[in-house]
Amino acid sequence: MPALATPPGYRILDEGSIGEHLASRPACAELLGGDPAGWKVAEVGDGNLNQVFIVAGPAGSLVAKQALPYLRLVGEAWPLPLSRAYFEQLALRSENEITPALVPKLHAYDPELYCIVMEHLQPHEIMRKPMIAGKKIDGAAAKLATFMARNLFLTSDLHLAAGAKRQRAGEFGGNHVLCGLTENVIFTEPYIEHANNRWTAPHLDGHAARWRADTELHAAVSRLKLKFLTEAQALLHGDLHTGSIMTDGADIRVIDPEFAFFGPMGFDVGKLIANFLISFFSQRGHENAPGARDPYRQWLLQEAEALWTGFDREFRALWNDPAQAAGDAWPRALHPDPAALAAEQDRYLGSLYADAVGFCGTSLTRRVLGIAHNIDYEHIADEQLRASCEARALELSHRLLTDPGRFGAIGDVLAAAEELDAASPELSS
Repeated sequence: MPALATPPGYRILDEGSIGEHLASRPACAELLGGDPAGWKVAEVGDGNLNQVFIVAGPAGSLVAKQALPYLRLVGEAWPLPLSRAYFEQLALRSENEITPALVPKLHAYDPELYCIVMEHLQPHEIMRKPMIAGKKIDGAAAKLATFMARNLFLTSDLHLAAGAKRQRAGEFGGNHVLCGLTENVIFTEPYIEHANNRWTAPHLDGHAARWRADTELHAAVSRLKLKFLTEAQALLHGDLHTGSIMTDGADIRVIDPEFAFFGPMGFDVGKLIANFLISFFSQRGHENAPGARDPYRQWLLQEAEALWTGFDREFRALWNDPAQAAGDAWPRALHPDPAALAAEQDRYLGSLYADAVGFCGTSLTRRVLGIAHNIDYEHIADEQLRASCEARALELSHRLLTDPGRFGAIGDVLAAAEELDAASPELSS
């Protein structure tokens, strides 16, 4: 894969130069305070794509995130466009307007260095970590449901005039390379033989072979991929999972919207529900005695249910508010009867829910058979135990994708998860 040419003026920052960069921006320098020579800098990026610095001064601290011209997970052999930082800050600006209490504050963006400077969230950590430790996070589902409902509704045709919606969707059209990354690693590669794929071998060899051979499964995934490609319903976060959320145990902040684009709403919703289910299935690998985490597993299922029910409730409330439902879709003049409008809302949200169920299924599979895995599973040292947790998630994924009619309500999904969690999955060895 040929390397991408970097634009004039771009350079990769390091712990020695990031301070100089922030010192040149008066607002950032004032927030940090003191002499830049005394600022403390740490490179803390542990994600797949970028490098991230925490810079602390006597008055405060900041996070600086710079896009690299390649996929950090792989290296220079996998080039990526720097422009993803532009789309991330564009999405973050939108989220700061709609849900300012649920995202980090954006302080600055440098278009030459593709560097975003934002609020340093402390003592927050990635939400996935306390979930692995079996810690409950107060109000997590309710806050995340609000984040999804408000950001999706208020960037959709239900709120925006058609021209404004098309203009905003066009602004994100250039993020097609990261969209293409999603299209490959979620909707294609886990279902074929591909060098990027990995799994807990040899225990899951049989599952991987079955996923490659199942044409019914392939058709279901391809239908979802077509939705991802063609249905520009609203501005998606695009990578909404428990590794893109930070918490201090109560406060919740959603980060890293660099995959943002206009797509099907059910993608964000289904992907986030999937990550609560991944945590649910992984718990047997983290408990210190059989059944020790049964109460926590129940909490995770309750939170997964609350994600959908809270989203549905908040979305309907926005739709029923004439000041918010001012877009060109479903104009009030055509729908004066509240009962008739409620029936249309049922149909719309029923379709969105069905999409979410499918996208949940694809997210469960890609984290076991694809290139990027969750530490929920990876931190289980016993490979056979890890594989048994992953196999349960794969079986639920298969059911969600190939027999979606069985899952007309979120409770049906959770009941199936409980049933599979109680079973002993068949492994290859």
